[in-house]
Amino acid sequence: MIETPLANVCGVETTGPYSPWRVIGVHVSLADRGLTFATNARKGLCVRFHEPIRGGEPLGLLRHPGLTVTVADPAGLAGKLSRRL
Repeated sequence: MIETPLANVCGVETTGPYSPWRVIGVHVSLADRGLTFATNARKGLCVRFHEPIRGGEPLGLLRHPGLTVTVADPAGLAGKLSRRL
């Protein structure tokens, strides 16, 4: 489970499409340490944080500056989060 206060969100961006191999399970980007929870290859939302978050490994040693999720309505979630920034 990933938790962070809304105040920690500093930006959002719709992303995709993704390669099919990125859709199964949890992935950590080697480029920027971002965390991805994906269930489809079409479209998702990348949520960026002021302070990197824990997740993806049990000890919490690796912190993630962003989280990409494939939700049913990425644009709708982006709009709601953007209004809170």
